[in-house]
Amino acid sequence: MSTSTDIKWVRLALRLAERGRGSTSPNPMVGAVVVKRGQIIGQGWHRRAGEPHAEIEALHSAAARGHSVRGATLYVTLEPCCTQGRTPPCTAALIAAGFRRVVVAARDPNPAHAGRGFQLLRRAGIEVETGLLADEATRLNEGFNHWIVRRTPFVTVKAAMTLDGKIATATGDSKWITGPAARAEGMRLRQDVDAILVGVNTVLADDPQLTVRLSSKESPKEGAPPRLRRIILDTQARTPLTARVVTDQWASLTTVVVARNAPSQRTSALARRVNVWHAPIRDGRIDPRWVLRQLGAENVTRLLVEGGGEVNASFLLGRLAQEIVFFYAPKILGGANARRGVAGNGATRWADTLELERMEWKQLKPDLMLRALIKPRAHAKSRR
Repeated sequence: MSTSTDIKWVRLALRLAERGRGSTSPNPMVGAVVVKRGQIIGQGWHRRAGEPHAEIEALHSAAARGHSVRGATLYVTLEPCCTQGRTPPCTAALIAAGFRRVVVAARDPNPAHAGRGFQLLRRAGIEVETGLLADEATRLNEGFNHWIVRRTPFVTVKAAMTLDGKIATATGDSKWITGPAARAEGMRLRQDVDAILVGVNTVLADDPQLTVRLSSKESPKEGAPPRLRRIILDTQARTPLTARVVTDQWASLTTVVVARNAPSQRTSALARRVNVWHAPIRDGRIDPRWVLRQLGAENVTRLLVEGGGEVNASFLLGRLAQEIVFFYAPKILGGANARRGVAGNGATRWADTLELERMEWKQLKPDLMLRALIKPRAHAKSRR
């Protein structure tokens, strides 16, 4: 039976798992702690995809300190893997090491594997307890959990706007709506995702670089190359060949998504510098569902949408997003022609509006940040 001591060690494992944030995709963040006779003898976390899992790191840590793990308890934030991937199955290593007990926070979300790791450990005579701080562990890997089940990325729509929901004046002036603290928080959002998506109008208006720019107090993880993919929705291949996303040193990470009937000359010119996808059209625009399936197939687990009002609407009103992060500046712009944070045709009935849940408000100097999940439709819940 779990005790307050067990909770303490699982919390430590969760903190260790957090150290892998921004590095482990398409794998989950996982932390592990080895305890024997009430003392920590080893600990570890999954540092990067393709490298040892948290359980193996913890085993190595204990061995490096000269400790035997036989008879010890392992605290781990996610069900140990039981299949051969880029690394061997962790269950085999745990059984061979002679653990007496394994305490796990969250079950493997992959339907093909869920529960199998527990079965193997129990068959080997290891005591297994599950579900301790499961909600916290599940939230930690929300993006991975969504992707591993649906094979499309977890989508966050981010926008900075005035209190009346405007992201730019009628002439397109949008710098800067929010202050430095809010912009720094927005930059940190990019560290947690695999790809960022904008529409071509954003490229034409702002020529953004769409990279993770860290403050002087922060630094990239040692040895971690730039990995943020940049996705441009550009029906008619209007992205300039001089745009920074086309010409900078990370051009190989840029994908311009064009319609299948886009002008071939412009498309070919772009394809010589960046990746180009030819996508089907839906309601006169690139089909975002198709884009999400393509990204999911290429192991993009989390996608940040930083588009204009129409791009934001295509993901939100199309119910393709799972989360919003909206920054509000204490300003009112007004004007019928000012650009809205969420455009599109909007809902025609209150029953069709998007409802939010698990709302978190944060004050960022004069600005406010709202982070919330988009509540699934009632009928969608009933199918799960």
